[in-house]
Amino acid sequence: MTTPRRAGTTTSARRAGAGWFAAWLARPLASFHLVVAIAVLLTVLGLVMVLSASSVESYAVGKSAYSLFIQQGMFALFGTILFYIALRIPMRLMRQLSFPVFALSVVLLVLVLIPGIGTEVQGSRRWFDLGVVAVQPSEIAKVTLVVWGAHLLASRQTEKAGYKDILMPLVPAGLLVCFLVVLEPNLSTTIALGIVLSALLWFGGLPLRMFVTIAVSGAVAAGILALSAGYRSDRMRAFFSPGDDPQGIGYQARQALYSLADGGIWGRGLGQSRAKWSYLPNAHNDFIFAIIGEELGFLGCALVLGLFALFVYTGLRIATRSVDPFIRLLTAAATTWITGQALINVGYVVGLLPVTGLQLPLVSAGGSSLAITLFMFGIIANAARHEPEAVAALQAGEDGRFSRLLRLPVPEMYSPARAQAARARNKPKPKAKPKSGVKAAPQRRALPPSGRGRGGYDAPSRRSIDSDTARRTSRSTESWRSTRAWEPSYSTKHDRDRGHSR
Repeated sequence: MTTPRRAGTTTSARRAGAGWFAAWLARPLASFHLVVAIAVLLTVLGLVMVLSASSVESYAVGKSAYSLFIQQGMFALFGTILFYIALRIPMRLMRQLSFPVFALSVVLLVLVLIPGIGTEVQGSRRWFDLGVVAVQPSEIAKVTLVVWGAHLLASRQTEKAGYKDILMPLVPAGLLVCFLVVLEPNLSTTIALGIVLSALLWFGGLPLRMFVTIAVSGAVAAGILALSAGYRSDRMRAFFSPGDDPQGIGYQARQALYSLADGGIWGRGLGQSRAKWSYLPNAHNDFIFAIIGEELGFLGCALVLGLFALFVYTGLRIATRSVDPFIRLLTAAATTWITGQALINVGYVVGLLPVTGLQLPLVSAGGSSLAITLFMFGIIANAARHEPEAVAALQAGEDGRFSRLLRLPVPEMYSPARAQAARARNKPKPKAKPKSGVKAAPQRRALPPSGRGRGGYDAPSRRSIDSDTARRTSRSTESWRSTRAWEPSYSTKHDRDRGHSR
């Protein structure tokens, strides 16, 4: 009779635990705490694994076993500062600075290609050597493209623009950035930028037919780039014929599989990897997931994948719960970019994809990537604090110990009416009426509103594009110049809105 009681007790405990977790998720700041926890766990795990994977090779070349770990730790500290700065940036200021900062990142991509300014390492000119650290402008371009693209498309949504206004000028600007990165050359970052651009177009509401056309064109372009250079074509050949050159171009991928197989379920133990003894090249960077599998086993790999799965849930949760179109697009696109990069890294480590060189976010060694990714996590955490329930709780003083400790500002509640008023102020004046006898040019009609858009939020001007009737209608009256993409449509509180007067 004791066994049924124990089984019933276990079932009750599980239900109580599930109920507690569901109640915790219903708290106003649950999304914010999840983003912070995921960022901390992945960063700490990355520091530990970088120390384990790089210590042997660092010592073998005459350096300290802790040299690369100390460098990674310094960038983690710098990334933490960027994370905090991102938490404090108001959303309206982020939108104001989105285009100037994006333009600056394009200028940096041009400057890094100039000999004497950019530093060339192993045939690629992609770094600025600042003496103490080296900075990759292509990593900065990822964030600036996400923020400016989200601002641009959010402005289009509120104006009920057509699909041409979705593509212009976002796609030409994105292709320009990709072209500059290809010239470095850096195919892995080009793929990441392609993911960012695709995510913006998808969540921005581009019609499925056009999205598939652009995706196929991008895949063909990526295939051509992959076969255009010697080292890239060798990687493709090693992927499709792994047994042709096992000690040459296929050596790294085979050693990664051996490391994963050697780890088993439980792993060999932290610091006990055999592959890091110069058997697996770039064990601390591109193939750190293989070292995780060898030392921590299948359970360690499942932990990493589980954290990224939780990040996907949290990012899309923030996007669907937010009422600001800019925050929806920003969070959804950033979540897709980081998760897509992680899946590509894991995919080529386990042999499902060709080796591209994309790093595992927050885990692989790489100072610029770590700092910029932490900054992006800070922006997502800032977006989580702008959920309607979170704003109401913070304005009521329920900010918790963590927010009070960081002295974070209280976010403003998004108001469509104030946003509409701000767009009306930024809207250009109408042109003068034509003289008598001169036929006026017909005005293009905006697309009719309908339904809910991708990501679970209302996109009245987007979903109508998919219908045959809407495709036959005219496009929006606003061109990309009249929208003035470099100016924010986010509302700004004035003194009279607060009940004060000067």
